[in-house]
Amino acid sequence: MSNQVERVRTVTIRFAGDSGDGMQLTGTRFTSATAAMGNDLATLPDFPAEIRAPAGSLPGVSGFQLHFADHDILTPGDAPDVLVSMNPAALKVNLGDLEPGATVILNEDAFTPQNLKKARYEADPREDGTLEPFQVVEVPITTMTVGALEKYEDLGKKEKQRAKNMFALGLMSWMYSRPTEPTTEWLADKFSAQPSVAAANIAAFDAGWAFGETTELFGHQYEVAPADLPPGRYRQITGNQAISCGLVAAADRSGLRLFLGGYPITPASDVLHELARYKQFGVQTFQAEDEIAGVGASLGASFAGNLAATVTSGPGIALKAETIGLGVSVELPLLVLNIQRGGPSTGLPTKTEQSDLLQALFGRNGESPVPVIAAATPGDCFHTAIEAARMALTYRTPVLVLSDGYLANGAEPWRIPEMDELPDLRDCVSFATETNHNGEYWPFLRDEGSLARPWAIPGTPGLEHRIGGLEKADGTGNISYDPDNHQHMTEVRQGKVDRIAEDIPPLAVDDPDGDTRLLMLGWGSTYGPIAAAVRQARDEGHAVAQAHLRHLNPFPANLGEILARYDRVLLPEMNTGQLRMLLRARYLMDVRGYNRVSGLPFTTQELVREITNQLAHV
Repeated sequence: MSNQVERVRTVTIRFAGDSGDGMQLTGTRFTSATAAMGNDLATLPDFPAEIRAPAGSLPGVSGFQLHFADHDILTPGDAPDVLVSMNPAALKVNLGDLEPGATVILNEDAFTPQNLKKARYEADPREDGTLEPFQVVEVPITTMTVGALEKYEDLGKKEKQRAKNMFALGLMSWMYSRPTEPTTEWLADKFSAQPSVAAANIAAFDAGWAFGETTELFGHQYEVAPADLPPGRYRQITGNQAISCGLVAAADRSGLRLFLGGYPITPASDVLHELARYKQFGVQTFQAEDEIAGVGASLGASFAGNLAATVTSGPGIALKAETIGLGVSVELPLLVLNIQRGGPSTGLPTKTEQSDLLQALFGRNGESPVPVIAAATPGDCFHTAIEAARMALTYRTPVLVLSDGYLANGAEPWRIPEMDELPDLRDCVSFATETNHNGEYWPFLRDEGSLARPWAIPGTPGLEHRIGGLEKADGTGNISYDPDNHQHMTEVRQGKVDRIAEDIPPLAVDDPDGDTRLLMLGWGSTYGPIAAAVRQARDEGHAVAQAHLRHLNPFPANLGEILARYDRVLLPEMNTGQLRMLLRARYLMDVRGYNRVSGLPFTTQELVREITNQLAHV
């Protein structure tokens, strides 16, 4: 057996198995160990919507992909270099994503006639040539796990078998020189109330490591050096964690208490879970009985002077629409977080999509404009939340924030900013404390710059006022059915959103050549695949520019001028062309789309091919 360690620059690993095999936990722990090593990384959890799909079935396959490297990376990888397959169904679902030469590690104990039949294999793929293009390593993972736990007599056979994911984790930790201490410490802490379970899982993990160390099935280990990242203190973070931390930071920087009202829905629930952990920072979370109650409570919290937010996914946005419209009417700051998923209706709860853009812009009755912004990466969700808070507080309006399942569940290293690096939002908050019109308080007497109305906390002496869903007379706030007033109020509410265009950064363009003819434009979570594709296309000698939109309503003031510079604009979207339609209508330009709604993010290679195709026709 060789003890040689081969250094490689980048690796993509995918753990795949039954939804009860703990693949998400395995991938998350491998990610944590990798983050501790200082590698740059990106992850793609991919799991079924069913709580417990039939064991061994194709719909029940759960996967977790991790791409890590000694340099800056932008995506969770296209094709896995290593597939760890815990059963035949996992192999069948994932085999088509592998390139020839990839390593396939099989749990040979699972390749029984019964399991092959469940996976709809007519013949054993290990014997019919299906796996010839790959480097296949068969390991009796289940048998060896049970054997390693033989002394734990208080655990039944099924309980011992459940630890096979820890055996696989130990094996891969050995193979890629990951540290063992973080995982053993985590297991001891997680199962501190069940010492025997903790000990068994640690034993299974150690057995996997020892198997890699002693077997002759693997020629050598691999090592990936730490990435040269900008200096600072880093943590591993998902998009949902980042958006939660961003809300807490925005509350601190604004001097307000944070209130979040919501209702559980995949993939947004983790924001509610995460914020519930921050009570020590004055965060108030409310799990309502339904989506409508959640947003209603949040709007009420805003009326009472809090930084208020609500979180959901597309189906919940539909239910919250009337209350968001009420927020537009009463002109109160409210953050509406939409963690998008596949639709329509309840659709594909655990899959990602960008298909709620038009809903965010137009999914309310009447003329009810709201600013819309979108996060680009898991870590960028933090800064997007702060920017949304700034806009909502400054202009007294609901703001829709678009993330999606890819960002929500994906992880990356994130440099923790110092608080003095973040914008001071206290200037955006000014509560009315005295009358403002000839000894009276007019709740809709506006700031001339932002068109924002004053914000008076209920109970402030002399500032008692009434708000509601009916149209209000500008200034006094009295109910008004006057046609001219309704026209005016409609224009004012739109004018507030329009003025934000003067208050956001101009769109930046990455165009090293200055005379590039093709622009790759994107928004939201397509940033990573687009940036990676542009990087590769340039390495191959192609001239291509890149720009990415955060602000989707209003658009940056210079967007039209930028689009006009290029002979061709290519816009990849995980929908059927929603932003493309808006840009064509607004700027009368032939923006070309590259669209897919498969529930998965774009790969780098498919976008590189499309760049090449577009350049051939410029």
